[in-house]
Amino acid sequence: MPVPVETQAFGTGIVVTCEHGSNALPDPFRFQEEDRWIVETHWAFDPGARPLALALAEELKGTAVVAGFSRLFADPNREETSTELFRRTAEGRPIALNRSISDADRAVRLHAYRAYHAAVDGAVRTSTAPIVFSMHTFTPIYEGKTRAVEIGVLFDEETALADALDGELSRAGFRVEPNEPYSGKLGLMYSVDRHAKAHGRRPIELEVRQDLAVQPDVQKHVVEATARALREFLGRG
Repeated sequence: MPVPVETQAFGTGIVVTCEHGSNALPDPFRFQEEDRWIVETHWAFDPGARPLALALAEELKGTAVVAGFSRLFADPNREETSTELFRRTAEGRPIALNRSISDADRAVRLHAYRAYHAAVDGAVRTSTAPIVFSMHTFTPIYEGKTRAVEIGVLFDEETALADALDGELSRAGFRVEPNEPYSGKLGLMYSVDRHAKAHGRRPIELEVRQDLAVQPDVQKHVVEATARALREFLGRG
């Protein structure tokens, strides 16, 4: 099976990862009719994340690595041993794609999962940048609750880097919160943490609300503000 990973290199600077950039299934897998409701939702991928990741990598002359398969096929932002690697339910409904996974199917899915992580590892190893940046988006309404935050900066130990992003994005007019709507301190930025720390780099993750993330003018605004913050932060030290 062809490796379902998209890598676009604009230089040797920052590595931008995008774990949930696609809702595609590799051949010969197909979504069944009963899963059609989920294909265009946040359960299958992060709308807007891929163009944001590519634009940021281009702006900073770095490399973007995008998973070319749905998170329902295998979730690159979970450990290989996680019970959520192949999600079984969403909104209380079973996911037909993952109802029964044979050993052969599991092997194919793990091949894609491992290929993505190998591509990220290679990009980080050859990059000259001290930061590995993960791009995600989140749904405006989750389990009936409206989310007011527009951008979340996820981090664990990188408080100064998170503060720099928070400040610049706030000045750009966005409603920004640290570690919202998910927290990097709870293991929810697995992929970027894994690869950054393996090579002595600094991991950070951005979550952009999806109703904004899919708008080209907002994408441009987010990328410009994020790039300013990273350049200024790196220039200080």
